[in-house]
Amino acid sequence: MTEQPLIFRNIAVMRRAVAQWRAAGEAVALIPTMGALHAGHISLIKASRENARRAIVSIFVNPTQFAPNEDFSAYPRTFEADLAKLAEAGCDGCFAPMASEMYPEGFSTKILPGGPALAGLEDRFRPDHFAGMAQVVAKLLNQSQADCAFFGEKDFQQLAVIRRMAADLDIPTAIFGVPTLREPDGLAMSSRNVYLSAQERAQAVTLSRVLRDSAKAIRAGAPVVDVVARAGREITAAGFALDYFEARQAQSLAPIAGLAEGPIRLLVAARLGRTRLIDNWPVE
Repeated sequence: MTEQPLIFRNIAVMRRAVAQWRAAGEAVALIPTMGALHAGHISLIKASRENARRAIVSIFVNPTQFAPNEDFSAYPRTFEADLAKLAEAGCDGCFAPMASEMYPEGFSTKILPGGPALAGLEDRFRPDHFAGMAQVVAKLLNQSQADCAFFGEKDFQQLAVIRRMAADLDIPTAIFGVPTLREPDGLAMSSRNVYLSAQERAQAVTLSRVLRDSAKAIRAGAPVVDVVARAGREITAAGFALDYFEARQAQSLAPIAGLAEGPIRLLVAARLGRTRLIDNWPVE
């Protein structure tokens, strides 16, 4: 019988477990999530095993990173199914707090990230997102006292913001990015993929294909500005409402003109029906 992970509903109980593991000489990894777990999340648990003996997955749909017009209430919540997946993956603990545990009465502190949080990518379309995300991730890192934390590269700007925040605030947790896990046809795994109709799901693979082809063209010497313009036209022609397709310096997320300023990361966000998809690809 697969052993269920320990379920922590409050910070004190989680910290006691972490202290016991540490006393036994076991490093602890944190994998922050909002639930609706898929194979991409499970890949983060597997990746954590290279650096830590114990793994805690947090499941918390964080209200402060959703704008009023976004899908907070509709965000998929599948806690029992998530627990089954965590058990199968051998996860040691699940931190699943109530909102009152994360934001008790009187809570009034905010984090206002700069640098990569103001790169003109996701922040153009979700102006409050990174402040709320940085707030909850800083809290989770502090609450868990984890030695290391693992995040998927699919949310590439988010990962850059977290790395900058951890460095700026002297948070000792080591931050690791894990390559995006993809469906067999190349679509990046995402909890929001369940919103796609059958026709939209068939169209959605366009994003990863255009990213891959664009990276290949830049490596072959095509001008970055021309490749980016062509990619935008192709995505729009495939039926998407394009938010952005950008080539950026992979560490700073600053605009980039060519390979000499690299490494380059291509980033895209586009809407298909009611679903907003993001993805990215390295130019290596």
